[in-house]
Formats: sequence, structure tokens, C-alpha cells
Amino acid sequence: MKNDDVYVDALKKKAEGFTATEISEEYSSDGDGNLVLVKRKVNSKYYPPDTAAIKSVLDMDILETLSDEELENEKRRLLTEFANIERKG
Repeated sequence: MKNDDVYVDALKKKAEGFTATEISEEYSSDGDGNLVLVKRKVNSKYYPPDTAAIKSVLDMDILETLSDEELENEKRRLLTEFANIERKG
């Protein structure tokens, strides 16, 4: 798996929503100075789908389906838009 694939997978996971398990442990010292597990709590937390992540995934899917000519046109459009912003700023 390429490094970029890790980020894409994480973005898709956030777009779909997921459940994460969190473990919280509390330790105390016994008479001999050893740490002893006193309390262990396991929580599951649901993270709902994130709209910004959904939009990013959809945009990625659209870009993957564009032809080379369409990508070149989009590149020119973005460069022109960037140049206009630089002139105004």
C-alpha cells in the first residue's frame, strides 16, 4: 500500500462514519510500590459521517474519471483563477 493510499483510506473512513474503541485504565500503587490495575473502562464512540470528507471523496472520484483533455482544461482554469486572485491581492 502506497503512503497516499493510507490517507485516502482514512478520508473514506471519515466520510462513511466509524466506531472507535477507547480503553481507559487506572492504576494504583500497592504496599510494595508495584502498580496494580484498579479500574479498566472500555468505551465505544461513534463518529458520524463528515460532510467535508464526503465532498472530498466525491471530488476525488470525479477527478479520476476525467480524460486527459478535461484534466488539462481544469488545470488551465485553476491557474487562471489563481493568477486573477494574485493580481487582486
